[in-house]
Amino acid sequence: MDETSFRAMRRFADLSFGRIAYVERGSGAAALFVHAFPLNGFEWRGAIERLSPYRRCIAPDLMGLGYSEISETQDLAPAQQAAMLAAFLDRLSLRHVDLIANDSGGAVAQLFVAHYPRRVRTLLLTNCDVVIDSPPKALQPLLKAAHAGVFADKVLAPALADKPLARSPQSGFRGVYQDPANPTDEALDYYLAPVLSSPLRKKQVEKYLLALEQNPLAGIEPALRQATMPTRIVWGTGDQIFSPESPDWLDRAFPHSRGVRRVEGAKAFFPEEQPDIIAQEARMLWGSV
Repeated sequence: MDETSFRAMRRFADLSFGRIAYVERGSGAAALFVHAFPLNGFEWRGAIERLSPYRRCIAPDLMGLGYSEISETQDLAPAQQAAMLAAFLDRLSLRHVDLIANDSGGAVAQLFVAHYPRRVRTLLLTNCDVVIDSPPKALQPLLKAAHAGVFADKVLAPALADKPLARSPQSGFRGVYQDPANPTDEALDYYLAPVLSSPLRKKQVEKYLLALEQNPLAGIEPALRQATMPTRIVWGTGDQIFSPESPDWLDRAFPHSRGVRRVEGAKAFFPEEQPDIIAQEARMLWGSV
């Protein structure tokens, strides 16, 4: 599924939170995909292509990222993102979903589980924030740039303007993609063009980032330990962002965990690079219910 076909499937849901962009493919029981930062639903194109024969696959763009249109005053904190997803599911008349998440989207997913546990049929978490490692130390330089108001212009804009630079060893993307051919030109355009499209969008992408500075998962452990949905953790061992202790913490925290699968050498954004693994693990998890 390339950028052109993905863009052609884009829809919008008008909520009190804003106009939420999303892509949907397939039918039947729903699976909700929550993306990484600073990406959008395009991250899940490979997984959606593989899983849409089995689920109604839905990938929204979180507030402040992608093509969702949000007011300047909207709170972009992970807890509000989770509340937005609940309203989004209401708009689509969906009572519950199979939830799949990556990176900061994993923090949003855990908060969704904590606040709306009956709406989650199964949970598949990949490399992401965990209460013992949120925000990860690797995020500190980006937070510093966001505080200075230069993250969008000094970090993201050069990657969009010079795509080979974005894939070079000097780029921060090298820390999250294993394949040096990633992110592709079309992915960079789809991810970065919308968040750099106006002064407001630049402020919002920085606002999203700054909302991660004070551990948004603090105090969440008791709620996770009460969760009843089958849960699976799939973790890239080449991750340069999140703690290697995090997948085991998640495995212990969720009482109905189906264990941890470690993907040798894979980095934080491996769900985009290795969608076959996501599809395989999701189908196994769904089949266990």
